[in-house]
Amino acid sequence: MRQLLITSALPYANGHIHIGHLVEYLQTDIWVRFQKMIGNRAVYVCADDTHGTAIMIRARAEGRSEEALIAEMSEAHQRDFAGFGIEFDHYGSTHSEANRAVCHEIWAALRAADMIVEEDIAQLFDTEQGTFLADRFVRGTCPRCGSKDQPGDNCGSCGATYSPVDLVDPVSTLSGSRPEIREAKHLFVRIEKMHDFLAEWTQSGTIPTESANYLKNFFLHEPLRDWDVSRPAPYFGFEIPDSPGNYWYVWFDAPIGYIGATAEWCERQGEKLDDWWRSDRTEVHHFIGKDIQYFHTLFWPAELKTAGFSLPTQVHIHGFLTVDGEKMSKSRGTFIRASKYLEHLDPEYLRYYYATKLSSRVEDLDLNLGEFVARVNSDLVGKVVNLASRTAKFVAESGLSAEYPDDGGLFTRFAERGAEIAAAYENGDYGKAMRMIMELADQANPYVEEKAPWELRKDPAKARELQDACTVALNLFRTLVIYLAPVLPSLARKTGELFGETITSWSQAGTPLTGRPIAKFSHMMQRVDAAKVEAMIAESREEAAAEAPATAPEAKTREDSGDALAANPIAAEIGIEDFLKTDLRVARIVAADEVPEAKKLVKLTLSLGGESRRTVFAGIKSAYAPADLVGRLVVVVANLAPRQMKFGVSEGMIIAAGPGGEDIFLLSPDDGAVPGQRVG
Repeated sequence: MRQLLITSALPYANGHIHIGHLVEYLQTDIWVRFQKMIGNRAVYVCADDTHGTAIMIRARAEGRSEEALIAEMSEAHQRDFAGFGIEFDHYGSTHSEANRAVCHEIWAALRAADMIVEEDIAQLFDTEQGTFLADRFVRGTCPRCGSKDQPGDNCGSCGATYSPVDLVDPVSTLSGSRPEIREAKHLFVRIEKMHDFLAEWTQSGTIPTESANYLKNFFLHEPLRDWDVSRPAPYFGFEIPDSPGNYWYVWFDAPIGYIGATAEWCERQGEKLDDWWRSDRTEVHHFIGKDIQYFHTLFWPAELKTAGFSLPTQVHIHGFLTVDGEKMSKSRGTFIRASKYLEHLDPEYLRYYYATKLSSRVEDLDLNLGEFVARVNSDLVGKVVNLASRTAKFVAESGLSAEYPDDGGLFTRFAERGAEIAAAYENGDYGKAMRMIMELADQANPYVEEKAPWELRKDPAKARELQDACTVALNLFRTLVIYLAPVLPSLARKTGELFGETITSWSQAGTPLTGRPIAKFSHMMQRVDAAKVEAMIAESREEAAAEAPATAPEAKTREDSGDALAANPIAAEIGIEDFLKTDLRVARIVAADEVPEAKKLVKLTLSLGGESRRTVFAGIKSAYAPADLVGRLVVVVANLAPRQMKFGVSEGMIIAAGPGGEDIFLLSPDDGAVPGQRVG
């Protein structure tokens, strides 16, 4: 029996859970449930991430304490998680004494290893609010192009990057006042001292290949940058014991919350923390999104190694969620809170749909609402539950046959697939597991069609044949549900009630049930009503509009303002014959690599279909992480003459919009386009 400690990233206490968050927590819950079914000891801990300026400012605006705010949000988060069947062994908070104690322990270890350095940093300070301002709390005039109402880190018009102190006429978004420049001491963790260890650990197979390749380039040419882990008062968090007036930055104590939450669980269970975080016997598995892989694969293992805690056995990394091919949007109603979904739809629908999309790769997944309705109705209602709904009522009085009937080897084939399906769950390839399960369902339904129990029941002389046919069908149904149990715990519970035997173990799929009564059948799952999906979207859109501020100056400033056209006027007129000289093609990015010695470039390998490959150097590093690019379709100027660059030969140019900096937007064709197709 394996001993597993499993975590998901800690949800921030300043916002409610939405369907994008649920990708991760459902992915983790499915894996945990599977591990428990195959007999492993799996403990799933999580907590609210509670510290930081945003919490402090919100609590102040609402006229209550930070503690009252995070308590309310913790209750809401846990209620939403429970609604989706997500079961934690312990759910805590980073604002706990257990977490404070572990923070002190790790900090002392970093100090002892001489990994803490101090530096004075110039920052903007809001004198009315009495707080230093993070980038997002400052607006002003761009120091390069003069565009007004720009954020504190980069210009949306010209793409320039800068520090908030560089802004012309800066204004605090918290108070509307003009902040002043003040210097404050910040503390940094010098993880370059762990360079060799991290270079080896990140390539050890602990993280997905895509992420390992992305991180490889950080170790080639420059030292690892120091990590700023402190914020000056006022700040909601833990004060640093040997630096009064300074507080640990939220990203320092958030991952430590994994250990703090485990410590609380150990206290409750009478366990020893070292048996879970300092033991070769325990596997530690983190489930996170790709947006926070940098923290979890560089800073976090550096801290753990220094303090003598166990390193993660595996970091499972998933991509982002889109809805109908686009980023979740409040204006379109696709930014859907978990609680809003639960008002309209069965949570098992979403559990299953996400499972069909999840793999072990770092890939984005799309919630296509039309496919969502069709797939759930076809797979779960039409193929699985239908097996029971068409047969259970016919054996309500007789029960199952005393001996398992001859089914032509169907049950044996179902049982033999269990190991392969289990391997897919273990590897995080849930989509593969769901496909195999539905392949089995596709074998079971023809059996029922052939036997036609609704016809057999009309002839009393065929009562035995009817009982045998239903016994086979119901056992095949039960086996499918056992395989689906990590994904569909509610359906598994209802199935257990139907057969009078709770589904708890994967091994139950290997033995058919015979000679037992069957409970009265009641509906296990309704078809998805497309009207309810539409109502959920409409209400989400209405609520977002109601919550939006009366004016949205940033959006109005940036939307169709004319600044972009003024900065880059339209070029001289050309004829159609000139345009036709440019050969634009659809291409797929099959590899993306850092160019460490270049500030802006990413090296892309493009597929134009078949064996045709192109190498293109693109100046998009400020806007896209290489690991996020692999697999997406782009448009390339395919007949551009190759250009010799310092870093190699570029054999084309990909098409993008935007002024530069973080505001670069790759142009992509709609779904259905394939590499090699001409554009135009």
